[in-house]
Amino acid sequence: MTTNFKGLFLLLLLLLLSGNSSADPLAKTPELTAFIDQMATKHQFDKEALTTLFQEVKMQPSILRAISAPAEGKPWFEYRKIFITGARIDGGAKFWRKHKSALTSVSQQYGVPAQIIVAIIGVETRYGNNTGSYRVIDALSTLAFGYPKRSDFFRSELEEFLLLCREEGVKPTEPTGSYAGAMGMPQFMPSSFRNFAADFDSDGRRDIWDNPGDVFASIANYFKQHGWQSGEAVAYPVTVKGTGYKKALTKSLKPEHTLAQLEALGIESNPVFGLPPTTPVKLLELDSGRGSEFWLALNNFYAITRYNHSKLYGMAVYQLSHLIKKQYDKQIQ
Repeated sequence: MTTNFKGLFLLLLLLLLSGNSSADPLAKTPELTAFIDQMATKHQFDKEALTTLFQEVKMQPSILRAISAPAEGKPWFEYRKIFITGARIDGGAKFWRKHKSALTSVSQQYGVPAQIIVAIIGVETRYGNNTGSYRVIDALSTLAFGYPKRSDFFRSELEEFLLLCREEGVKPTEPTGSYAGAMGMPQFMPSSFRNFAADFDSDGRRDIWDNPGDVFASIANYFKQHGWQSGEAVAYPVTVKGTGYKKALTKSLKPEHTLAQLEALGIESNPVFGLPPTTPVKLLELDSGRGSEFWLALNNFYAITRYNHSKLYGMAVYQLSHLIKKQYDKQIQ
């Protein structure tokens, strides 16, 4: 109870200070001391060195403002406008042409289409143009010790970050990223980096900031390890009749019904899709601004949402990838 109260007090204090952009040093709280002790005991970090490191960390009030208003809280028709733009479509086709060789190699090796890899980078960082300006250690520490709602998650990511810095020979105060501590062109969280980042060119480093080959391979490996099925579709638009379809609308994003089961509930799929009745699918309802639109999401859509657990995110990546490929194919003809 004492720990939660102190965390809430710290959060309220930071919010009160958030009217300006000044950053304050990370306070030496019992929570921070316990974290340092844990890193020393569990991973044999030097206590004194970690204490010195955290004296350099700054708490960032602007991070608390940003995490309190995620884009995923918007309806689909507003969310879509953020990512499905002419600039991102044209930029994606241009980025693909520039890195055609590496993208082709990675796609062949992992079975993940180039347009999906490109779309992820387009949604996450506008093709590497906005990878974030916060020091990762500041972002993770601010959320680990100043955002009680998800403090356990961000302390775990802070632990992973310190481990990856040791493993990769990186100074912890150097990497920069998003307000949530996501890093590089693909915006990997530290745990994703340690588990899925790939060294495409075998130079002994997994550089997701400046090495496009490593970036592409890391994203493709992430999808492969999360069940991407090579050569299979992502999603199809469908229509519905009656109200029985509502039984299939759940919070889960995992395909949990067969196509035959959904058709029995009033979902009208197109025979041209060529899906067997036993195909696992997920029904999605999205707010188009003029009513609802419905989609059959397949296993590969679910794999996309492992990157960000949002149907809006998954659909933005999918639709952007489709439009990028269309533009790319048009330009190479």
